[in-house]
Amino acid sequence: MQKPLKVFVRTYGCQMNERDSEHVLAAFKEDGFEITVDEYQADIVLVNTCSVRENAEMKAIGKLGYITARKRGKKFPIAGVFGCMSQNLGKNLFKRVKNLDFVAGTWQTSNVLEITKRCIETGERILDISEHPETHNHINKHLRDNANPVKYVSIMQGCSMNCSYCIVPHTRGKERSRPIEDVVFEVENLVERGVKEVCLLGQVVNAYGRGMPIGKDGASPFVQLLRKLNDIENLKRIRFISPHPSFFRKDLIDSYGSLEKLCEYVHLPMQSGSDRILRLMRRPYFADKFIEICESLKSRVPSMSISTDIIVGYPSETEEDFQKTIDCFKHCNFDMAYVFKYSPRKLTLSYEEPDDVSEEEKENRNQRLLSILHDQSLAFNESFINTTQEVLVEEPAKRGNGMYLGRTRAHRKTFFKATDSDLGKFLNVKIQSASVSSLTGTIV
Repeated sequence: MQKPLKVFVRTYGCQMNERDSEHVLAAFKEDGFEITVDEYQADIVLVNTCSVRENAEMKAIGKLGYITARKRGKKFPIAGVFGCMSQNLGKNLFKRVKNLDFVAGTWQTSNVLEITKRCIETGERILDISEHPETHNHINKHLRDNANPVKYVSIMQGCSMNCSYCIVPHTRGKERSRPIEDVVFEVENLVERGVKEVCLLGQVVNAYGRGMPIGKDGASPFVQLLRKLNDIENLKRIRFISPHPSFFRKDLIDSYGSLEKLCEYVHLPMQSGSDRILRLMRRPYFADKFIEICESLKSRVPSMSISTDIIVGYPSETEEDFQKTIDCFKHCNFDMAYVFKYSPRKLTLSYEEPDDVSEEEKENRNQRLLSILHDQSLAFNESFINTTQEVLVEEPAKRGNGMYLGRTRAHRKTFFKATDSDLGKFLNVKIQSASVSSLTGTIV
């Protein structure tokens, strides 16, 4: 009897890509393929790619070049690429990566299995970056043998905001939301399999359901969805990423504290504290409005954790503009942030603008903001010392020595000694020490 072919997927980029990769692997598993975590043992090596920044594309292309170099005229490994970079670069990837078997765009995530099988059967090179909006209503496969108690659930795809620096509308298409009942059904199935926490995904997740009916009390479709998920028995925690300030309205703010399963953590991208730069970025809000949202959230739940995204060195950004970002950053007291140096991307509006902030100045501003973040993150984490936190045990820690990793409701990584029998459980952990990025404690 012929052994099943082994499949390995390398994922670059955001949680949406991680979710797409799990869907692809689950489809292979259901079809009789074997999943492996060792790419050198794999017969099929796939790379799920990110295109938001040039550095992410270069990493993926380098990895693909390394994989295809191992083929040396042999039938295996099959090497394929899917995701945002595939949608962005298309057939040019065949020119840049020798021996590549297929390129599948973001619309083809549900078809990666069939594309791979065609490559195996025919030996042809396949390019498919065509658009089929209906396919993303069916991205709901999960690996059944993955014991992680936390799962990502994609509730929408695409983006219609057209921020000037962002390539996502090009690579992911226009905003498309799944029906509420489909999402609820998927989460119910996950909970039946032991999942305790779900994280809802969307490029502008709180814009979910635009065009769907508003609730009788004025609740948006997204808040209606949160309420239905909150009612699912044995589901313990709900999170979501990434929201947009323009859709963070009162009904969503009021959900914190009233929906007991909605965790007190928000990742809310600010991008800049300068109104002038926000207008150039086509971000339809002012810095004062963003600060008001943060203040309302912390007024609603004083222990609220808020993280953000910042871009430094956007075209024409002055020191005065950057100082306004620093002021907002401190005022909102972000306890975690992703700080990026602006890089122009083709097919975006800002690509036509002069990239006139020097790399040296971008790095300077990046480091100054990271220094502030260091102090704010450390202070926030140290506030948990000598408190007892509910932690969901997710996996053994890479540091070994009997240590395990879990997260608090405020999404803080927490390390503690435990056993495999504790995986998937909620434990009370007394926090004894803190670093900039994590907590350490003891089960009590």
